Amino acid sequence: MKNNIIRGLILAFVVVAVLFITLKSSRGQYNKIAGLTQGTSYHITYQSRQGKNLQHEVDSLLADVDRSLSIYLPSSVISRINQNDPDVEADEKFITIFEKSVEVNRISGGAFDITVAPLVNAWGFGFTAASATDSATIDSLLQFVGMDKVKLSGKTVMKAHPLLMLDVNAIAQGYTVDLLVEYFEKLGIKNYMVEVGGEVRTRGRNDKGNRWRIGIDKPMEGNMIPGANLQAILQFHRRSLATSGNYRKFYEKDGIRYSHTINPATGYPAMSNLLSATVIADDCMTADAYATAFMVMGLEKSKKFLDRHRSLDAYLVFSDQKGQYQVYYTKRFKRYLEEQL
Repeated sequence: MKNNIIRGLILAFVVVAVLFITLKSSRGQYNKIAGLTQGTSYHITYQSRQGKNLQHEVDSLLADVDRSLSIYLPSSVISRINQNDPDVEADEKFITIFEKSVEVNRISGGAFDITVAPLVNAWGFGFTAASATDSATIDSLLQFVGMDKVKLSGKTVMKAHPLLMLDVNAIAQGYTVDLLVEYFEKLGIKNYMVEVGGEVRTRGRNDKGNRWRIGIDKPMEGNMIPGANLQAILQFHRRSLATSGNYRKFYEKDGIRYSHTINPATGYPAMSNLLSATVIADDCMTADAYATAFMVMGLEKSKKFLDRHRSLDAYLVFSDQKGQYQVYYTKRFKRYLEEQL
């Protein structure tokens, strides 16, 4: 009888093992694709039942985004708007990103503003050569900055002045992540990690059966390779993450370091002890926009803002009076923290 029980247990174990293998194979294999887009890189991991490589389809979608939102492509929709082309019409992608920009601009009290293009260009971070950045020049450019100076009427962008220009780089990568996720969802893909320029969105589990693990880079000078030196490791599901910081995109002139985040109220690069802002939200476009807004607001204003807007979670890295790294994060952010390094 004992032998029968043992044989029964062995048989049950074999059946379970076979079922596990069958289920695993029916779900499909995990594929990884990567490439370059929007002046940065992208990395995607997903599980496909058919095992199909979607590199071509992803690259085609990314090319469509460029044709709408790239300020470096003269024929793109946004470039033609900046050039005051009378025949240009806003497409669906531009309209979506413009409407979100208007919303975040209003809620953030103007900290997020896509009309900063003339200032971004003047400081050498845009799509034209840097120009003079004396106070007189900055003051003259400020008259072309402000979301109240531009609006959509149907598919027509109406600008208060022809020198007003738009730059959506602070939100476009997050939006691109959302578009890629929308594409995967339509294909019925349930397990994926989509990353574009450090902005990330996940669903399901990785090939080990665990929640996706995402690293936050330490905002230190010389940390130019994503993932090389981490501040923290997160684990989350069906959420989006975006990080903004001034430790990679900057230049020095006359001993002064100028960051790429421009304060639309002053016309000058944002100056504060806030080194990086990581935001978690339902969609990546929203996370991307608010990460930039927090870098403009600075630490204290960002903390007060987060107290009032509980739909956002954030992890802020800043330097104290002694120059040491310190961290502030919302209470809800703790649920995602796997490890702080």
